[in-house]
Amino acid sequence: MIDIEREAETQETESLEESTDESEEEESEEEPKLKYERLSNGVTEILQKDAASCMTVHDKFLALGTHYGKVYLLDVQGNITQKFDVSPVKINQISLDESGEHMGVCSEDGKVQVFGLYSGEEFHETFDCPIKIIAVHPHFVKSSCKQFVTGGKKLLLFERSWMSRWKSSVLHEGEGNIRSVKWRGHLIAWANNMGVKIFDITSKQRITNVPRDDISLRPDMYPCSLCWKDSVTLIIGWGTSVKICSVKERHASEMRDLPNRYVEIVSQFETEFYISGLAPLCDQLVVLSYVKEVSEKTEREYCARPRLDIIQPLSETCEEISSDALTVRGFQENECRDYHLEYSEGESLFYIVSPRDIVVAKERDQDDHIDWLLEKKKYEEALMAAEISQKNIKRHKILDIGLAYINHLVEKGDYDIAARKCQKILGKNTALWECEVYKFKEIGQLKAISPYLPRGDPILKPLIYEMILHEFLESDYEGFATLIREWPGDLYNNSVIVQAVRDHLKKDSQNRTLLKTLAELYTYDKNYGNALEIYLTLRHKDVFQLIHKHNLFSSIKDKIVLLMDFDSEKAVDMLLDNEDKISIKKVVEELEDRPELQHVYLHKLFKRDHHKGQRYHEKQISLYAEYDRPNLLPFLRDSTHCPLEKALEICQQRNFVEETVYLLSRMGNSRSALKMIMEELQDVDKAIEFAKEQDDGELWEDLILYSIDKPPFITGLLNNIGTHVDPILLIHRIKEGMEIPNLRDSLVKILQDYNLQILLREGCKKILVADSLSLLKKMHRTQMKGVLVDEENICESCLSPILPSDAAKPFSVVVFHCRHMFHKECLPVPSMSSPAQFCGICSAKHRGPGSAILEMKK
Repeated sequence: MIDIEREAETQETESLEESTDESEEEESEEEPKLKYERLSNGVTEILQKDAASCMTVHDKFLALGTHYGKVYLLDVQGNITQKFDVSPVKINQISLDESGEHMGVCSEDGKVQVFGLYSGEEFHETFDCPIKIIAVHPHFVKSSCKQFVTGGKKLLLFERSWMSRWKSSVLHEGEGNIRSVKWRGHLIAWANNMGVKIFDITSKQRITNVPRDDISLRPDMYPCSLCWKDSVTLIIGWGTSVKICSVKERHASEMRDLPNRYVEIVSQFETEFYISGLAPLCDQLVVLSYVKEVSEKTEREYCARPRLDIIQPLSETCEEISSDALTVRGFQENECRDYHLEYSEGESLFYIVSPRDIVVAKERDQDDHIDWLLEKKKYEEALMAAEISQKNIKRHKILDIGLAYINHLVEKGDYDIAARKCQKILGKNTALWECEVYKFKEIGQLKAISPYLPRGDPILKPLIYEMILHEFLESDYEGFATLIREWPGDLYNNSVIVQAVRDHLKKDSQNRTLLKTLAELYTYDKNYGNALEIYLTLRHKDVFQLIHKHNLFSSIKDKIVLLMDFDSEKAVDMLLDNEDKISIKKVVEELEDRPELQHVYLHKLFKRDHHKGQRYHEKQISLYAEYDRPNLLPFLRDSTHCPLEKALEICQQRNFVEETVYLLSRMGNSRSALKMIMEELQDVDKAIEFAKEQDDGELWEDLILYSIDKPPFITGLLNNIGTHVDPILLIHRIKEGMEIPNLRDSLVKILQDYNLQILLREGCKKILVADSLSLLKKMHRTQMKGVLVDEENICESCLSPILPSDAAKPFSVVVFHCRHMFHKECLPVPSMSSPAQFCGICSAKHRGPGSAILEMKK
């Protein structure tokens, strides 16, 4: 690769020892669009002895002309494939047709040669003046297109006639030397001292003249550069001016005596430097510029390095996309006319030709883009670019870029980011993972990489994980515990880590973090007994999960009290859910010395099933009385195995009135229970409620007798007794003159209750009468319906067919509404005292459905 220095870089010339402005930045952050390399091999050898004067490019090869009159054919690497000695003086121009089979050459001594590279056809002519330009027809290989033009003082068109003779015709003269020509399709464009002309070879008409802008410049020193972008778009560069011309068809109505085509300038703008060559690049332009600068020290002009710019043309201006200053050999002595820009349309290759050097510029590919990103230390962007274009890159590997990125992050001190990137970059490569871990160990950053180590696929050597665990154990117990929780137990040697933790516990035996972690390690090692002891010591919530998960019920039979002390609710639920593994009897025995815990267990058991713990119901009476009186009465109500005498004794000893009342009533001693309510509780409402529940007239009598001398009780009775006992019985017993609170309201309530009862009775009566009438009508409709009698029916008395076999004989049949049928003669003769007949089957005594009768006669 040649040395490409950016636009703002300083450069000292060899001849004048002058430099550019040193205040400019040395390097731009903008990525270059092109990359450059010097055309070497045979070209180097040629230019050591000779100087390049011109060159033309074909997709398959290059043709180079020199100042000593030689023409060399080169391959794209610059190797010489063929050599022609054309003239002893400078070769001015070389032209190739599109097939690459015919070449035209002109030289400073007036010689013109057009010959086939692979055929014998040849044209030789020597003129009396230097021939500056030559262009063969793009389709010269065709017999109908054997044409070429040459230019010196005039532009000549040579055509081969049908007798293989060449004839010439003058296309233009009188405006100075012809210095540039380009042939595309049917259009020939050339430049002389006055401007640019375009000639249509088909219509034999010159269709335009584009005058040059800056006539002060010598056309021989600052020649015009022509370039066809396509068959109708010509780009003209002259001096510092660029014009883009479009060849268009003229409308038939506008022709008259005018050519059928015309040229429109679609874009025109000025550049900063003198133009030495032009080439198209998609919708952009590549411009080779000749640069002159003034030294600040001597104030003299000197030739600076040529520039290759990519610009975006606009209608009246342009936008610079990139700009490169090229250090070509001998640039200090070169003039604007010494540089040429040739290009290969098929591969977007651009050749910068100077007398002592030829440089090839090509568009940068993805590998070059990645090179630039790496050079600028933009590793993340480089990695992303490589991943996106991994099928297209040839010189780079994603892994190499990723490793360089990790090293860069480590050098910057971004250890966490570097460790996180290891997951993506190292993937499943265990060797690289282990190598990176040791690198992090060397810089003391094992903690940074620990969260990102692979834990499944792949798995590293156990030593790697143990090394990191030891690092945390020495400085960060919490971090150590986190890793033990997160890492599977098979990643490392469990016994080694257990021993290390135990060694640390010798120094700090009460450290809860280490104890909990040790329990987890024991669990991984299936040493559940030790793990359970630690969990119970720590009163850790995971103890129940450990027991369930590993079925450790045989290990906790002697640890039930510890579990209950830790969390009685969870412990009881676990014990009850696993009665088949730890029996109720065993649990009750273990809790014998802790009656409060025993009660919690038996209470939960009773809630689940009233019968499972029936043998302990007697014990539970005392436990409820001691620890949970609110639930004693519900227990007494729901239990069918509780000894009532024992319960009554305990409740009476503790003066539990409500419970005693319930037990007395349950044992049939309702009067004692009522007496206790009245005397102990002094609660008339409860006494009335009790009397209602028992529904015993004697209890109501006792209640009235007890309340008759207590006005508040009388008020309560008056308010509630009306629906159960006749209030008159109570009112008659009230002594005259006794003051009863709210008596009027109570009497009003009694009357209202009585009126309500009367209304309810009347309403019920109306409903009953209406229902009876409705049912009577329904029964009447039903009884009025006919009953089907056929041969299948039989007499219920004699069991013979109800209808005679001979239908002509007279017969008489009796059908009851119950659907039983009899021959009339089979029924008993009704007596005088009871003339009605009834179905003997349906029991006429109850006046059921068979009490009615239908008679069918014939």
